[in-house]
This record gives sequence, structure tokens and C-alpha cells, in this order.
Amino acid sequence: MSGGVDSSTAAAILRQEGYDIIGFSMQLWDQRRNGAAGAEARSGRCCSIDDLYDARTVAARLRFPYYVVNFQKEFEEDVVRTFIDSYRSGETPSPCVLCNSHMKFDHLLRMADEVEASHVATGHYARVARDAETGWYSLFKARDLGKDQSYFLFGLSQEQLARAIFPLGELEKRQVREIARQHGLEVADKAESQEICFVPDGDYAKFIERHYAEVCGGDASKGFQPGEIVDGQGRSLGTHPGIHHYTIGQRRGLGIAGSSPLYVIGLEPQKNRVVVGERSLLGRKSCRVLRPNWIAWKAVSSPIRASVKIRSRHPEAAAFVSPLDDGSLRIEFDSPQMAISPGQAAVFYQGDQVVGGGWIGRYSNDE
Repeated sequence: MSGGVDSSTAAAILRQEGYDIIGFSMQLWDQRRNGAAGAEARSGRCCSIDDLYDARTVAARLRFPYYVVNFQKEFEEDVVRTFIDSYRSGETPSPCVLCNSHMKFDHLLRMADEVEASHVATGHYARVARDAETGWYSLFKARDLGKDQSYFLFGLSQEQLARAIFPLGELEKRQVREIARQHGLEVADKAESQEICFVPDGDYAKFIERHYAEVCGGDASKGFQPGEIVDGQGRSLGTHPGIHHYTIGQRRGLGIAGSSPLYVIGLEPQKNRVVVGERSLLGRKSCRVLRPNWIAWKAVSSPIRASVKIRSRHPEAAAFVSPLDDGSLRIEFDSPQMAISPGQAAVFYQGDQVVGGGWIGRYSNDE
């Protein structure tokens, strides 16, 4: 329970359907760590003390037990450390995907076992269905495509899907808010959280610099070295304060001028260089995907057709998904896609069904 309208309404629906439920909120990040020494810490609209209060109020209103579980250590190791290391390695991480896979459907399922609960229910906009003949579980988009969150769940296993309940999967957002009002929930009109919960001000670079030493154990004075900004031919155009300030496709904040707008088209962590070029150079027809997870099948031995989403808000694009000998995948798009970013998740759809996904790797010479 995040304290928002979605998870609160999910709880209300389950109560109304007669389920015996226990509410859990995860304490993942101490918001006091977001402020510099002597400064007032800034909290986001997610995972804050106010959100925990709202979740407790909902539980009291609906009359079920509620607990806050401290997963700060696990969150720091599984999500925050990966977030920092990825940016420092020239990648663009997807912390919300990691949080959903590792925290909500890994640690919480173990918590469910401890309280002898059969399932974990959340306020995600997605759907799960079981094939009666094979017993295989499938993941589908939500009915409300504008709120669909299936992208963030591609990493779930069959065992996790078998114990997942998504009460909002068939509903539109307006219906969810109306159900919350019918149950007298004060969060019915609560605003949604859009930012990453542990970086409420959106300044990723400052967050990384502030927490690198304590989270990763590195020397902050040596961890963020300035370097060159170069064009595609390697010609120096300026300097940058640290590669962690940049992502593929970025235009603002480059600090250099050209005859036409320049974008980040590549990051070279070994050389500590940022490569820039014109927008047309951002388009690529292929990429490599690492550590794939298949939901629709146990494995794939030959190319398949799928619609591939390379970011949560990026339109799906038709492509061939082909397995490689090393266990990774090659994605060949029908048309070039803009700003394919290593570190992001690539999720594969066939119609409304999520068939699998993985993590975009670095470009090879033939891509």
C-alpha cells in the first residue's frame, strides 16, 4: 500500500469481494537522506511519512490489519546502488522496474509466506490470466491503456504471477477514483506521483554525487571526473562535469553550441567521453537485449515478431526478436527508433500480451 488512490482502491475492492486481507507498506528510503547537511530534506509524493499515514487511515477505514515493513537495506542494495552504478557506467537505469520485480514481488512474497497469505495484491494497472489446460500464467496490458503498467512487470516469473492479483486491471482511472469515493476513502482525489520516489527533485546527478560514497563505498573525490564532449569523429567540442549527468537523446545542459541542435548520441565510460551529434544520428534499427525473461514461453529458439517498447512512454515498434548463442537477444526494428538507451528495459508485446523483455545492452559495431 503506497498511500495512493490505486493501492487503496485495490484494497477496497478485495474487501468488498470478501477477501481476508492484510495491508503492508514498504519503508524503502529515508527521505531525510535527500537533504544536504543542515538542509531540510525534501520528500516526494511517494513513500513519504504522509503516504504511510494515508495508507494506515485507509486500512482503519476498511477495517483490516496494517503494517509498515522496513526494506531500506534491500532497496538500497537492489535498486539505489544499481541506479548509481548504471549512471556512472554511461547507462540509463530503470529503477521502477527493479523495484517492482525485486521489492514488490520478491521480498513481499516472502513476507506473505510469513503471514500465511496466499497472494500479493497491488494497485498496478495490468492483468494476469491462467491457461486452464497448461496451467501457464500470462501477463496482459490493462484495459485502460493510458494507465497501463505492464511494462514495469515484465521481469515477473511464473511463480510470482501465480500469486499476483491486480484488482484494477479491468478498470479505468475515473472508475477507480469513483470506487474510492463510494468507500469514503480520503485519498480518492489524491494527486499521482510521477517522480522517482528517492529522487523527488529530479536531480539525478546531485543525488548520485551525494550518495555514491555511502551506498557504493567509492571515493567521491575520484568518482566524478570531468571529460571531453566530442562529435562523431572524435573532435573535441567542450568538456563535461561527469558522465553521470548525461543520457542518450539529451539535448539540454550540454553547454556547447553548433550550427544545428546537438544531442547526446553516445556515452563512452572507458574514455570518459560524451559523444554528441545531430538528431538524425539518434535513430537505430537494432539493439542487443541482455538477461531476457520470457513470460509466454519457457524459452525462444528462433526469431519471433513482436511490438517492442524501449521505454515506458515510448510507442511500441514492430521488430524481429532473435535469440543469440550467448543467451542475449538481437532486436531488429522495422524502422529506426530514437534514443535507444543502454540500461533501459525493452519489453515485447504480441497484441495485449507481454511475452517477455530484457535489458538494453551497449551497442556493438554492427548496430
